[in-house]
Amino acid sequence: MPVTIRPAEPADVPTLVRFVHELAAYEREPESCLLTGDQLHDALFGDAPAVFATVAVQGDGLAGAAIWFLTYSTWTGVHGVHLEDLYVSPDHRRHGVARALLADLARTCVDRGWARLEWAVLDWNTPALDFYATLASEPLDGWTTHRVDGAALTALAGR
Repeated sequence: MPVTIRPAEPADVPTLVRFVHELAAYEREPESCLLTGDQLHDALFGDAPAVFATVAVQGDGLAGAAIWFLTYSTWTGVHGVHLEDLYVSPDHRRHGVARALLADLARTCVDRGWARLEWAVLDWNTPALDFYATLASEPLDGWTTHRVDGAALTALAGR
């Protein structure tokens, strides 16, 4: 069945929120996912959107989605894309949906002169790692992601 990639629309928000929650469950952290429809709608369609989403349509429904935001490299002097979430519904997997979503993001980068498309993947997620290897993507050895949140974020802010 053919897949069509298009920008997300406001009517897609409830399905996108469901996708994000399903992804959080797959990544073994369902309790950490607090995203609401109002939050995602504001992020994607508010006055100054800083988050973007593309969706994959297969048949008469959404088969998957990519939620992403712009990055900037001071070394290359141009933007790039950070893919925050890539999700394909279980019944649509292994039908080219994820590859179509990533190819669309790659075209966006190339067409706009952006330098890179990046994402993070959990080290235990072998199916994703195997798939990403088919794209000629490379893990960034030597880099460790750091995060400050919750009480530590408040303390760092001096509040």
